Amino acid sequence: MPFFGFLMACFLFSHFSRRFRHHRMRIGESGPCGGGWDHPWGAWERRARRETVRAARETARQARRQWRGHGAEPAKPRSPEEEALRRARRRAAAEAGFYAHLMSYLGVIAFLALINLLTTRYPWFIWPALGWGIGIFSHWMAVFGSHMLRQRYFDPAVERELRRERATMQTEKQASIDELSSSIAHEIRNPIAAAKSLVQQMGEDPTSVENVEYAKVALEELERVEHRVSHLLKYAKEEDYSFALVNLANVVDSALTQLRAKLDSAKVAVSRNYIAGPTVKADAEKLRQVFANVVDNAIDALATIPEGRRIDLFLENGNGRATVRVRDNGCGIAPEKVERIFNPFFTTKPQGTGLGMAISKKIVEAHQGGIEVTSDVGRGTEFTVTLPMPARN
Repeated sequence: MPFFGFLMACFLFSHFSRRFRHHRMRIGESGPCGGGWDHPWGAWERRARRETVRAARETARQARRQWRGHGAEPAKPRSPEEEALRRARRRAAAEAGFYAHLMSYLGVIAFLALINLLTTRYPWFIWPALGWGIGIFSHWMAVFGSHMLRQRYFDPAVERELRRERATMQTEKQASIDELSSSIAHEIRNPIAAAKSLVQQMGEDPTSVENVEYAKVALEELERVEHRVSHLLKYAKEEDYSFALVNLANVVDSALTQLRAKLDSAKVAVSRNYIAGPTVKADAEKLRQVFANVVDNAIDALATIPEGRRIDLFLENGNGRATVRVRDNGCGIAPEKVERIFNPFFTTKPQGTGLGMAISKKIVEAHQGGIEVTSDVGRGTEFTVTLPMPARN
């Protein structure tokens, strides 16, 4: 047994020695990245040591300059090519280290097997060979095994999940585009068809006294199309935001001032349940549009209430968030419609464009906030807008 172990160790040592030399020659000819190194392995190793010493000296000089009060120049970020070369060098060094470890193992085990052969017939060299062999296997797994397992099992699994997620996102995106296209076609086709019919009637009898009324209605329908298209462009356009520290109570009050005439004509009482609001970093004009849309919808929802029309506003803050709640005691929204309230072109108003709340949601999300709605049919609706508050230094 020691004799066969000695022969096997010598054979493996010779085999992996050739592999090691071939590996060194391959690195010396083409480099880890195929970039064409001109230096042999030993020269490259000496060059790497010199670069390490040079880098250490440069680091020491920078530390001394900082100590003397002169700021050191920031280190330049590595380019992608340099990062690839650095990773390839580390990989080549790890592979060469494993082969060196393996040859040391085989050489020592061959020497032990020879001693075992000359001293006793009991194969005691197997036990150090087995113990060190576990270390060799662990080293192989660290250098080659983990890389192989990642390429064979982990990377394909990740790629499959990514393809599945892309397919799901593409399907959802296509469904949203189909729904939006259908809504746009419906909102634009009907007014144009009505205007076309009226113009045809005017052409059939140019002297009719009803042509004035027909022209008036046709212009109203075309203005309706123009209004919807302008809102659609506003919804699709990526607007610029001017963020600054603003008082949220002042923004809400400006929205109420904008709708004061409509509130008075609709006989709606407004209850401001706040004195001063929190400060947020936001675009005040864009947020004013959001609260104006919410309050305007609340006024329209109160149209069917004969008396006691009321809108309550609350400002709260806590856990780094500022919250604005707008509650009305109107007719409420049906549960099947609440989920669609922020969809483009969805509206419960006869003359609505269906883009006001969609634009409001887009503005709030641009502020890293959120907007939600809860409603109870016959009892009212409440909109909740949450915004992040600036961190305190």
